[in-house]
Amino acid sequence: MNIIDIIIKKKNKNELTEEEIKYVVNNFVSGEIKDYQMSSLLMAIVINGMTDNEVIYLTKYMMLSGSILDLNNLTNIVDKHSTGGVGDKTTLIISPIVSSCGCKVAKMSGRGLGYTGGTIDKLEAIPGFNVNLSKEDFIKEINEIGMAITSQTEDIAIADKKIYALRDVTGTTESIPLIASSIMSKKIASGSKNLVLDIKVGEGALIKNLDDAHKLANLMIKIGKENNMKVVCLLTNMDIPLGNNIGNSLEVLEAINSLYYNPNNNLMKLCIELSSYMVKLGLNISYEEAKEKVLEVIQNKKAYNKLLEFIKYQGGDVNKLPKSRGIYEIKSDKEGYLTNLHSLELAKLSSNLGSGRKNKDDKIDYSAGIIINKNINDKTEVGDTILTLYTNKELPNIDKEKIFNIENNLKENIKLIYEVIE
Repeated sequence: MNIIDIIIKKKNKNELTEEEIKYVVNNFVSGEIKDYQMSSLLMAIVINGMTDNEVIYLTKYMMLSGSILDLNNLTNIVDKHSTGGVGDKTTLIISPIVSSCGCKVAKMSGRGLGYTGGTIDKLEAIPGFNVNLSKEDFIKEINEIGMAITSQTEDIAIADKKIYALRDVTGTTESIPLIASSIMSKKIASGSKNLVLDIKVGEGALIKNLDDAHKLANLMIKIGKENNMKVVCLLTNMDIPLGNNIGNSLEVLEAINSLYYNPNNNLMKLCIELSSYMVKLGLNISYEEAKEKVLEVIQNKKAYNKLLEFIKYQGGDVNKLPKSRGIYEIKSDKEGYLTNLHSLELAKLSSNLGSGRKNKDDKIDYSAGIIINKNINDKTEVGDTILTLYTNKELPNIDKEKIFNIENNLKENIKLIYEVIE
């Protein structure tokens, strides 16, 4: 076997065998297959796709490329994963909610893929926060406070770690087989048995339409069943940003404020739904009972206090979140109603301000980002501030019409959750 033949085979839209996929994964991890060769194969996969069997094999050998975390001694264990979107800080809000309801949240998270930071980037924005827990410390924290979030360790799904970093800088992020195998290999290797997946759909997400979202959901549920895992998928709207803050330290701040003030916005509504399905799986109770528990721990501030406890436990100090030197307001030129906030353009702008990566070794400016001052269907006058930008760089050119639209009429039919697939 050799990698050139395998690349050509996939380029010609032929199905790879289990042995060929095993060969690719193992030899990429060992260094025999080079980054440029793997990049070529990844692009062929993006263009030509994979069969379900190919994805199951890819997931299997990515999972087997490192060690397996055994969480069988923990009860009521539950996990959540989002396919990523603009302003998606749900993990920071959901984990303390679910933990406060009596479940145990064991979460291994990644860095940013594409324009915005991942959960680990957000946590690293908190001075002193330790994102690199040993397996022993990870399990100890889960036992002691009911939750822990750590970076994907060096020896868990090693192949995924290498492929993930390569996809980020080679234009190969938007592929259903690669998304499914990446997420599920990590989840299986890190001991997940109950998993809620938030599949983002829209212009600001990796998945652009509902047809692809259905394919991804059904594929991950199928992989879950193959590995004795319960999986629930929520298909959620990412045509508009989630919440008001984009950028790492700004999103940490919004997560803290959301649990304290419980605003009636799209971010908290989604977090309540995701938390309810997690508690349903973790405690094996009805959705209605689970939602009741979720609302109670938000209202009595247990979840807020759990988030602060978690941050302190892992060494973080939220009073020292970094702040940008430059603050700029983007104002409205006309009156009407804000009908569109284009997620992808906001993500690109936030990245240009310093909050994202263009290369896998780029350093992020944790303070950079955007606060959205007006939301969809808000009445807007001339001179109203729509966005506030935070950066330590020179301000890039801003094309307002690409980022937001102001019209005479309200926008209708804004759906937060399209579907729940179990």
